[in-house]
Amino acid sequence: MRRVREVLRLKHECGASDRAIARSLSLARSTVGLTLERAAASGLRWPLPATLTDRVLEAMLYAGHGSQQGARRKTEPDWAYVHHELRRPGVTLMLLWEEYRQREPSGYAYSRWCELYRAWEGRLSPTMRQAHPAGERMFVDYAGQTVDLIDGRTGEIRAAQIFVAAMGASNYTYAEASWTQTLPDWIGAHVRVLAFMGGVPAQLVPDNPKVGVTRANWYEPGLNRTYLDLATHYGTAILPARPRKPRDKAKSLPQRRLGSRSACWWSSAGSWRGCAIGASSRSPS
Repeated sequence: MRRVREVLRLKHECGASDRAIARSLSLARSTVGLTLERAAASGLRWPLPATLTDRVLEAMLYAGHGSQQGARRKTEPDWAYVHHELRRPGVTLMLLWEEYRQREPSGYAYSRWCELYRAWEGRLSPTMRQAHPAGERMFVDYAGQTVDLIDGRTGEIRAAQIFVAAMGASNYTYAEASWTQTLPDWIGAHVRVLAFMGGVPAQLVPDNPKVGVTRANWYEPGLNRTYLDLATHYGTAILPARPRKPRDKAKSLPQRRLGSRSACWWSSAGSWRGCAIGASSRSPS
């Protein structure tokens, strides 16, 4: 406020020009002009009253001018609520953003909304970023939720399990449906996904399913003998994720949500239709 008082003194008491005031106080000429405009709009007269404090002067000049630095011009979503809802099965950022835009039609676009959420999320407890070299790991799991399949000829509705596999480096995804999560379906899904990928990763990372891991342990997990034979046959290794450590299998979680949300049905010809899951999809046999 000392410079503001000096601008007003030089202008009204000395009759200096805006350019001379700017040069004398090492200010931009536009700053001098803006200060004088705000003083005139606030009804200030020179000389200023002796009882006028700097705080009151600042409030008279700058109250209501512009927005506070860092303030949002649009309604800020409740990021804590968004973060909590994302833990629910089948909930994605796209779904939550659509709900937000229904409440706030003039709110943020999807890309900006996601950017703000990621910035908010980054202030939470930091975690180590995992690097996945190409071809090193394939994350495999069942989606958790089932998908209802409708036979177009009979109208029969059956629940199908969704097997999902995702490559660590590229997120390239394969998904297929099966009637059960038993050992034949589990092994068969692995055979088909490896055939689809056209190669074998160095490691397979399952999420300790009973069908593949008989004893969950980080150091010595007990693997199903048939599952171990599959790894031996293909020349790969099985490295189950640690129990209750979801970040070990973070690559598969978005693909599992996507698989559980996909609407799949049988056509009248009995073919697989409407399942938009990643790169490939297959119906239960």
